[in-house]
Amino acid sequence: MKDQLLSIIENSRKYTLQVAAAMPDKDYHYKPTGAGWDFGELLNHIAYGIHWWEENYIKGTKTEWAPPPAKKTKKDVVALLTKAFDSLQNTVKGQTLDEQSGYGAHATLDHITHHRGQAVVYLRTHGIEPPEYMY
Repeated sequence: MKDQLLSIIENSRKYTLQVAAAMPDKDYHYKPTGAGWDFGELLNHIAYGIHWWEENYIKGTKTEWAPPPAKKTKKDVVALLTKAFDSLQNTVKGQTLDEQSGYGAHATLDHITHHRGQAVVYLRTHGIEPPEYMY
């Protein structure tokens, strides 16, 4: 189970970082009409969400939802996403996964997928062809 989960997390990391790379740095503040977050804020939310879900539902450490101020540049956002995925992978590698922590990891991935799908829509509405999804 752990190896399969780590493989899914790695796939999520690669695709999420490809989506992040597809938007030019100068357009990280783009948001479609009616959207709540701009592209960079959305990716910040994904990164913080990884941290929060990891703490609460994989490690079992009760952590309040208190996101830090959003990183503004593409470079900083990508570094934040990379750090979040690194931490998630290291936590999963270091744990004996039981039903609760395994559920937490899958819930984390579901949250990533939901918001990454929004980021793909942002790319499309901005005239950018998103990267091909990898299986």
